[in-house]
Amino acid sequence: MSNDTDTVAGDRDPEEARKLVRERYGTIATDGQDCCGDVGVDVADDGGCCDGNEDATGSERLGYDTDDIASVADGADLGLGCGNPKAFAEMAPGETVLDLGSGAGFDCFLAAQEVCPGGRVIGVDMTPEMVSKARENVVKNDADNVEFRLGEISHLPVADTTVDVIISNCVVNLVPEKQLVFDDAYRVLRPGGRVAISDVVQTAPFPDDVKMDPDSLTGCVAGASTVADLEAMLDSAGFDAIEIAPKDESTEFISDWDADRDLGDYLVSATIEARKPPQDP
Repeated sequence: MSNDTDTVAGDRDPEEARKLVRERYGTIATDGQDCCGDVGVDVADDGGCCDGNEDATGSERLGYDTDDIASVADGADLGLGCGNPKAFAEMAPGETVLDLGSGAGFDCFLAAQEVCPGGRVIGVDMTPEMVSKARENVVKNDADNVEFRLGEISHLPVADTTVDVIISNCVVNLVPEKQLVFDDAYRVLRPGGRVAISDVVQTAPFPDDVKMDPDSLTGCVAGASTVADLEAMLDSAGFDAIEIAPKDESTEFISDWDADRDLGDYLVSATIEARKPPQDP
């Protein structure tokens, strides 16, 4: 089986990919763009998260309930995910949670509520503008058990065996060297710690124009891996109890991500779970 951990969007150079992603999400952080900006969706004609659908907000379509959304101050929810890791991470009071690609902090602030009292949350993001915005949101949310660190999730600024739960929301697909992400996740987890990630998975080969399109890369499309490749990477990192569950219903909102093609033909959201084995007796 070929391993796609060293390439993203065809043969694109990993450093170029990181630069494109950093620039795009820096712009989102500073300009206030959300999931409707710059991904090829003409919001006037093609729906998506800005289609004026009053039946459900963008975050509700991803699985968050209205209480979740209302519990976090404005400015943290940028509508950039593809699922709700809180729904299956089973976080508990006293645990330490790490969010990979934490953005403006929405999932971190929800996690902070779950791990009180005694728990803490660390968000890591490689975009300085996002980290700055997230730190401002700490004050807005009075979240003294949340901190944000600048860094790449393939080289985490986190000490060994200090984390109980790792969450992430549609970010691993953006990273060129995905094996490094799972290797470093394994390093920072305590024995018995677990991964609970929402991300997109590739269900069919992408056309060449999607694979090499910068907007498809930064828009959480072209960098998606197959379930088989993700399973192999997690296994190689040392994880067990690996479960990847595609969510077929997600094709409805994924199809809204591009005005020119139905991305639901190639892509689906999934829950990705795995556990670091406990220490030997």
